[in-house]
Formats: sequence, C-alpha cells, structure tokens
Amino acid sequence: MTDKVQEYNLGLGAFLDASPTPFHAVSSMSKLLEETGFTGLDESQPWALTPGAKHYVTRNGSSIIAFVVGSEPLAKSGMRLAGAHTDSPCLMVKPQPEINKAGYFQLGVEVYGGALLNPWFDRDLSIAGRLVYRDVDQQLKQTIVDFKQPVAMIPSLAIHLDREANSGRTVNAQTDIPPVMMLAPAGIDKTDFRALLAEKFLPVKSEVLDFELCLYDTQPAAMVGLKQEFLASARLDNLLSCYVATQALLQADGTNTSLIVCNDHEEVGSVSAIGADGPFLEAVIERIVQAESRSSINSVLDGSLMISCDNAHAAHPNFAEKHDGAHMPVLNGGPVIKVNVKQRYATTSLTSSLFRQLCADVDVPVQTFVSRSDLGCGSTIGPITSSRLGVPTLDVGIPQLAMHSCREVTGSQDPVRLTQVLEAFFNKPGQLAIEVE
Repeated sequence: MTDKVQEYNLGLGAFLDASPTPFHAVSSMSKLLEETGFTGLDESQPWALTPGAKHYVTRNGSSIIAFVVGSEPLAKSGMRLAGAHTDSPCLMVKPQPEINKAGYFQLGVEVYGGALLNPWFDRDLSIAGRLVYRDVDQQLKQTIVDFKQPVAMIPSLAIHLDREANSGRTVNAQTDIPPVMMLAPAGIDKTDFRALLAEKFLPVKSEVLDFELCLYDTQPAAMVGLKQEFLASARLDNLLSCYVATQALLQADGTNTSLIVCNDHEEVGSVSAIGADGPFLEAVIERIVQAESRSSINSVLDGSLMISCDNAHAAHPNFAEKHDGAHMPVLNGGPVIKVNVKQRYATTSLTSSLFRQLCADVDVPVQTFVSRSDLGCGSTIGPITSSRLGVPTLDVGIPQLAMHSCREVTGSQDPVRLTQVLEAFFNKPGQLAIEVE
C-alpha cells in the first residue's frame, strides 16, 4: 500500500468513525468543506452566487448539497453532478422504547432499511442521533448526540437452548433484538429513557421532547488482511461514497460548475422532503441556473451528467453461484458500473462509455455488475434523480462484501481510485457528450 493510499484511508476511517448517523455524517462533511473554503448557505435567504464561489447547504441536518460555481458558462460545460446517500441500515430506537423484563432494562427498536440482523448480535453497541428538547427558558432546541462508548448489547441465545441456531433459526425483529442497556433498577417499575438522555446530554432542567436515535457498532474502522488489502467498517454503504465525492469536489478547479448531493432516506425509498425523490436538488440547481441567467434549466441538464455513487456487490467467494459468471467484481479491481435493464440502475450505454473514458484518462481499472437474471437487485438514487431531473445518469460504486451488515468490507485501493475518477469528471474541460454520426 502506498503512502498516499494509507493516508487517504486514515482520513476515510476517521470520517466513518465520526459519522454513526446521517446527522453526524452531514456535520462531518460540513467541517471538511469549511476547512477548504466552502461557506454554508441558508435556503430561506437570497443567494449571491459568483464564479469561483464554493458553498454548501443542508436540509434537516441529514442531507447536504455542496457545489463550486464554474467560470465556464453552463450552456458550454453543463453541470457535473455526483450523488450518494447518508443513511445506512440500522436499528432505530422506538418513540416509547422502555422495556423492563426479567430484571433487565431494554430498548424497543425498529429495523431501518434492509438490514442483515444476525451480525448485530453480541456486538458492543452505542447510541447516537438527534434530540429535540425544551430548555429551562421553555425554548425548543435541537442537538446531535453520541454516547460514543458501548452502552448496549443484543446477546445471542445459548446453543444449548436453541439447537437449531446454526441450521434454521430466523430473527424476529420485534422480539429477538431489543438490546439490553442495564439491569433494571430495583424498586422502579419503569425507567424513563428520556430522563436518561437529558441527564447525559442536556443542560440542567431541560426536557427531551423527541428524538431520532439509532444503535451502532462501536468497533472502529480497520485495515484488514495480511497485506492490508481490505477496509472493514460500519456504514461503508454509503458513507464511503459520501467521503469520496466530498474529497473529489475539494479538488475541483472551478472551471466547471460541479455539485455533490448526499441524500438521507435512500435505504427506505427516498420519498421525503430530503430524499432523492424530494425537491432538494431541483431547488438548488434552479438557484444556480438563475444566478447565471443565460440558460434554461432543461438545456443545462441536457448537457450535464450525473454519477450516482453507491457501493456495488463484489463476488463472494463462498457464494459465487449467487453472481452472474461474466460479471463478478472483485475488491481492489476498480469502480464498478452497475447495469439493470429494468432501470433499477440508471446506466445507459452512453453514460457508461463516458465513465469508462474518464477511468481511462486517469488509468483506473473499471468493472461491471449485472445481477443474475433469476435474482433481483437493489436500487439507488440514480434512477430517481434521473427521472426527476431528466439528466443523463449512470450508477457506479466501489465493490464491497457484507452489504447491509453492521460491519462491511471493501478494498483498500478502490476509494482512492473512484476519487481520482470523480476529480477528473469535475475538471474535464468542455461538455461531456458523445458525437452522433
């Protein structure tokens, strides 16, 4: 591993560890952007956008758009768009979570997204997210919080009491996964979870009104393998793409108008005010185009390109039969172009060819993923964004194993490679298009 790759992955690991929730991820990205000259904008205020300006804007504290206003007219170069999502499958704490049972205090949780549940057992878990509270002056405020240390666990049932555990056991999301937080206090019928939160995180005499909290595995990101070939971490899907897109945008030279969007709620369908199927991206693009006032939105988007970045399935060595034999991406084999004829991915032959050329420009290998014809596949923000905006789009991703587990694995070389490709994408002169004969 080169010093450059090692340094990159140290930064990536720190970002992953600091971002247990979408709120924390957006906060981390905002700090990275501000450190390199980006300034925050308020959607409720007028924007003064000038060539060379670097800005970001957030919604709900869990979705973010950052952009560089280019010196080239939009009619000439179009917009360079890259997208990802800030959320990951997890266990969310229910609004009234308190469970006192068999001498233990537990939390009721709800599964967010298509999570693999078995890996959550016997992990050192913490809790993080957003609190909304009323302070001593009766003012409503919000804050993001993180216990950081392990405060909960979901113990497995002993094999002696479940002889089928290794052959046919399923996980009941209602009854099997409420985590244990502590022994139930003696003489107390019901522990008040909100009071525990207020005592831990809030000023004296403040009252928690509501929260959006999730559990997460406290094991930090780590380089794995005899030759450090792999990176293991929680939330690689899809904070890895958020970090890659951010790092690439930081290297945008300001010639082209370049933008990254990282939406919340992708894992549950994207239908929200802050999801990809909401108006956030369209509203920002409209303001950027209006600031230039030389092109219509439709003509700008027709000459633009959107690269939707969401991790791809690497071929699993123990389950090779689950993959199409001609399309088996490998870790450290380069970014993956994702193709699906049912439009679960937005890739076309035109957009994939443009991406292949970008990879060739920076000497990065490229792979292709197509699912088996008798199996379904996931989807991304790509088709949603493409259908809302009408912008040419493709879906790509860094290959990974254990997708939607609470600990996932990817190659140590590929994050840098995709960053190089996106950097070339943001800085390539002229309009990205393929000539018609």
